[in-house]
Amino acid sequence: MTAQPGLARYVLALADDALISSQRLGWWISRAPQLEEDVALANIGLDQLGQARQLLAHAGRLEGLGRDEDQLAYFRDERDFRNVCLVERVQDDFGVAMARLLCVSTWQHALYGALAGSTDADLAAIAAKAVKEVAYHLDHARNWVLRLGDGTEFSHARMQAALDAEWPWIEELFDDSWLEPEVLEQGAVVRPSSLREPVLARVLEVLRQATVAPPESPPAVSRGRHGLHTEQLGYLLAEMQHLARSHPGATW
Repeated sequence: MTAQPGLARYVLALADDALISSQRLGWWISRAPQLEEDVALANIGLDQLGQARQLLAHAGRLEGLGRDEDQLAYFRDERDFRNVCLVERVQDDFGVAMARLLCVSTWQHALYGALAGSTDADLAAIAAKAVKEVAYHLDHARNWVLRLGDGTEFSHARMQAALDAEWPWIEELFDDSWLEPEVLEQGAVVRPSSLREPVLARVLEVLRQATVAPPESPPAVSRGRHGLHTEQLGYLLAEMQHLARSHPGATW
């Protein structure tokens, strides 16, 4: 395969989104409000991890440097990750977890649906499978946001606070500035800004049904696509990469 570094960086960014999201969701195993939710969030996290593995492997092939999925996941430093800052922040409040899952899964559903028509056959195949998984994630998040938002006075207040906290970070999902123009012209990728209107419309409809007011917070300064992250990513990577870096080259 001829090296395609521009496309490789795009695929790697999507892989990082899924990988870091899966790590945050894994935190909820044994901590969710009920046993069924432990299982549900574990399964959603595993779906995200599976998507990350396929995307990392494809990114490795595209960049032509001989790196496989493990090397890309475990042996890159913080500044080399290209995930949006939205997915890396701590989410130890269940309302925040559901608010974030609603935003991320709505975006991924639109993204993967569009990428299923990519001119890159491997990326199209990965997206066609992932969009089916993300449809479940979206349905799960929507049900919880409706349940909490239109529930008791207390649950409504918590859901509103969670959305207010997450909302400033979603704008980076629609940022075009990190992509090379030639990559956008190839037909293999989706222009991030093209997803803004349909994704926000879908999220806002869920908020309306949940009786939650649309947040009016200004966008956060979020440059994860450029390798500039919150301090919380460093702690996450230290935990995620510790074993592989302690025993480089080990197999099991």
